[in-house]
Amino acid sequence: MSAADHETLPVVRAADLDEPDPTRRWLIESLWPRAGVGIIGGAPKACKSWLGLDVAVSVASGTPCLDAFRVTESGGALLYMAEDAAPIIKARLAGMCRHRALALAALPIGVISVPTLRLDLAHDQRRLAETVRREAPRLLVLDPFVRLHRINENQAGEVAAILGYLRELQRAHDLAVLVVHHARKNGGATTGGESLRGSSDFFAWVDTALSLRRRHQHLTLAVEHRAAAAPNPVTLALVGTEQDMHLAIVSATEPPSRAAPVPGDLEGAILDSLDHAGGAGMPRAALRASLRVRNERLRDALTRLAACGDIARRGDAWVRLPVPVPPPTETPRNGNGNARSRDD
Repeated sequence: MSAADHETLPVVRAADLDEPDPTRRWLIESLWPRAGVGIIGGAPKACKSWLGLDVAVSVASGTPCLDAFRVTESGGALLYMAEDAAPIIKARLAGMCRHRALALAALPIGVISVPTLRLDLAHDQRRLAETVRREAPRLLVLDPFVRLHRINENQAGEVAAILGYLRELQRAHDLAVLVVHHARKNGGATTGGESLRGSSDFFAWVDTALSLRRRHQHLTLAVEHRAAAAPNPVTLALVGTEQDMHLAIVSATEPPSRAAPVPGDLEGAILDSLDHAGGAGMPRAALRASLRVRNERLRDALTRLAACGDIARRGDAWVRLPVPVPPPTETPRNGNGNARSRDD
C-alpha cells in the first residue's frame, strides 16, 4: 500500500471554524453578496445588460445601485459584454455616470475587449483567470452566458464544468461574479431563478439570482438569495434623457408613458409600444406622438428594425414580428457517432 493510500483530508472542529463577519456580508446590501456568484436572468429586451452595468457603476463608485441599494464595499469592476459594441457600452456607462454626477474616467471600470471569449476552452479560462489576477476587481460581469461557450446548455455536465470554473475563480480571487443569462421561453408557472434557460445547474449554482420580467414598459425585479432573506420585488423602468439614461425604481401604478424609454433607447421603446399594441400594431403618427421623438429619428429607427426582421408594416400600421427561435445547439455525439440525448 502506497503512502498516498494513507493520506487523509483535513478536518476542523465546528467550534473552531472562523466566525462570520456581518460587516462583510454584502457587496450591495440586500442585492448581492460580497463575494457571491449569481445570475441576472430575464427574457430578451428585459434590460438585463442595463442592470449589470448599473451594478458595475455602483460597485466602482460606491454609489447606491438603482439609487436605492447601498454599496458596502466598493472596488474595481471588470466587464465582458459580448453582444454590445464598445461605443454603446461607453454611452450607457457615461449616461449612468451623468445621472449620478460622476466622471466615468475616474471610475475603476475595465472592459475586456477581445471579440470572443470561450469558457469551455482551457486556454481562455487561463487567460481570464490571469486577467482577473492582474486587474484584481471586486466584481466580474459576464454578459451574456450564451456567447461564452459552444456547449449544449441542456447538458448538466457541460454546464457544470463552466460554472465550476467560475466558482473556482470566485474563491481564488475573493471575487463577486455576475453572469447575464436568458430565461427560457414559455416558462409557464416557473418564476425567478427556476425560469433560467438550460440545465437546472444554473439555479443550483447561484448564491443570488436577480430576475427581470417585463410588463409593457415596466419591469419587475425579483431577488433570490441562497443564504439570506430577499427584499420585496421592485418595479423598474428605463428613464431619463439621451444623455443620462438609467434604470430607476418607479411606482407600479405609474403610467408607462412617464417612464418609457426615450430616444437613447428608441428602438427598444418602439418594440415595447408595439408589444403593448398587440396584433393591431400602431401607425407611425401614433408612435411618434407616444414616444415624443423627431420624425427623422423615428423613420431611421423603424428602417433599422424592419431590416433586422423585428417589425413589419401592415397597411398603415407597424406591427411586431415574432422573435425567431434560434437553431438548436449541435448535438454532441459519442464515440460511435450516435447523438447523445439531451437533459431536458
